[in-house]
Amino acid sequence: MFENFLAGIIILFRREMRIGDHIECDDIEGEVTHIAIRESHIRRTDGQLVIVPNSILFKNPVVVRTDWDTRRVTVICGVAYDEDVDAARDVIAKAVSTCDTVHQDDKPIQIFAQEFADSSINFEVTWWTGSKPVDVRQSRDQVVATVKRALDDAGIEIPFPYRTLTFNGPVPVQATPHPEN
Repeated sequence: MFENFLAGIIILFRREMRIGDHIECDDIEGEVTHIAIRESHIRRTDGQLVIVPNSILFKNPVVVRTDWDTRRVTVICGVAYDEDVDAARDVIAKAVSTCDTVHQDDKPIQIFAQEFADSSINFEVTWWTGSKPVDVRQSRDQVVATVKRALDDAGIEIPFPYRTLTFNGPVPVQATPHPEN
């Protein structure tokens, strides 16, 4: 009890975590709605209230998602191996730059060819948007839809996984009798 009390005093005097911030600590993620001497109240994004002893918030790492007004978001976008990588990168960049949820004032949109995946060349697409969880979800939705539409319009294929089956020898094929015979 004393530990929670002391942690509560320290948390109240800190400026890093404030009421209204979205935080993550251990398996708890949500908006800080109340900070008291012994406990803090976190409203999860699904609406549930979690009452957290302050010692947990003091002893464990706390990620304050809304410390800044903006947050960087990343999605992976794959294009077929037959496509021109530079052309695909340009189409993706132009598409992301048209999204109104993407902050472009002082933070760049970045697109990097990341890997040779099973059926595609994957690009890491990053941009900055608002820091609240709903801002991130709305921006991701807008960017993915806009990039998909732009790639379709440019005739650039977003592949589905291809599988090739290889057999070491001939595959026996048995003729099945036709039911009318």
